[in-house]
Amino acid sequence: MPYVNVRIAGNATTEQKEEVIAGIAELLQRVLGKPPEATYVVIDEVEPENWGKAGKSIATIRRQAGG
Repeated sequence: MPYVNVRIAGNATTEQKEEVIAGIAELLQRVLGKPPEATYVVIDEVEPENWGKAGKSIATIRRQAGG
């Protein structure tokens, strides 16, 4: 029973989350032979100001990049 935890900064749409979940389940089936019905995927969304890289929050990095 695989359990996969995915953390992303920001908000993903329901459709994007569904695609991520399906893609992970397919990958584990293809590579490890794990049946999709036994695979659990949890997506944690972290606010960009609560996640940092290179000494800056992701929110700051995005602002500085114009996005």
